[in-house]
Amino acid sequence: MYYPINLKIDDMKIVIIGGGKVAYRKCMNFLAFNKKVKVISQEFIEEFEEIKNKIEMIKDSYDEKYIKDDFVVVAATNNKEVNHKIGIYCRQYNKLVNVVDDKELSNFTVPSFVKRGDLLLSVSTGGKSPSLSSKIRKDLEEVYDESYEEYVELLGQAREMIIKNTDDIKERRKKLKELLDLSFDKLREIYSK
Repeated sequence: MYYPINLKIDDMKIVIIGGGKVAYRKCMNFLAFNKKVKVISQEFIEEFEEIKNKIEMIKDSYDEKYIKDDFVVVAATNNKEVNHKIGIYCRQYNKLVNVVDDKELSNFTVPSFVKRGDLLLSVSTGGKSPSLSSKIRKDLEEVYDESYEEYVELLGQAREMIIKNTDDIKERRKKLKELLDLSFDKLREIYSK
């Protein structure tokens, strides 16, 4: 069973082994969080060409030297034996590893997610139905559109102001709760800096 956690990856070295569609999708997930990754493969699908300036691409076959210094590893080759070997190595050296074709060997998975600035909504079925996760993610994208990026930012500014200017804890809680009853326009009018 997986425990939900948000991981700050700013200072973590991340490597993806594989150059196909799954590796590309995993790579794009990290890029959505402004994280440059290293991608190792003998061959890369065309889409990698479009993002080659945002990642480190190494055209080579898997070798332990490529993951030795990395903390997060994604094994996404089309070779089950190579993926297994990567998973075993990572588990032995206490690395976070996602083996795309072996849920049991993985010690983390990446859920489907919707990101709107600092708002992050994620959905997982524990690997039982990625299609359901994807469907729910699409539903969430419609409900929580791009405007939520500004909304969450404004809520953060309002929260800071309320905490700074309200000493009484009960009154502070009341004001923070009332924020969610304000319309987006009213929130913008009152708290926009």
